[in-house]
Amino acid sequence: MAEYTFFTNPMSRGQIARWALHEVGADYETELVEWAAKSEAFLAANPLGKVPTLVHHHGDYIHTVTEAAAICHYLAEMHPDAGLLPEAHEKAAYFRRLFFASGPVEQAVMARTMGWEVDDPQKQMMTGFGSYERAVDTLETLLADREFVCGNRFTMADVYVGSQVDWGIQFGTLPKRRVFEDYANRLRQRPAYEEAKAIDMDLASKQQA
Repeated sequence: MAEYTFFTNPMSRGQIARWALHEVGADYETELVEWAAKSEAFLAANPLGKVPTLVHHHGDYIHTVTEAAAICHYLAEMHPDAGLLPEAHEKAAYFRRLFFASGPVEQAVMARTMGWEVDDPQKQMMTGFGSYERAVDTLETLLADREFVCGNRFTMADVYVGSQVDWGIQFGTLPKRRVFEDYANRLRQRPAYEEAKAIDMDLASKQQA
């Protein structure tokens, strides 16, 4: 049995987790999740029925991890030799940007996609992201003075933050600003990105066929 069982669908946030799995060189097997026919094994692992879901067969223990950002950091913790954890002086930048992307940016993008607009400044304060424009401007500011999340060194936070940016500028959920495009281009050159993306694109093509 592989060390990890990876429940995913190629056209989902599962692409983020697959990239993370390849960055650490994890031994994993893929369980494809069909939207209309979710297996009992998958729903037992995650009753919400949401991908990605990662099951770690860890000695005598079985651990289930959900939420793409959590999966990314968990894999970095489980595979410290990959060198993707933040050093002490990098932790503030690492966690700030990781959770900003998985919280306010994700919420802002989803609200805009669903057509949920909050114009009242007082109510904007309650949303957790203010407005789409403020969230995007802040993300740009957080990435403008560096090559990667922690400065000049790639860490696991770049898998999640970079996936948000990469997906966003490709599908129009983020504007095509120079900071975002340059950052995404740097990440696309990573071998693990290319490997993982090729697998998911092949799976997606087979599903559509």
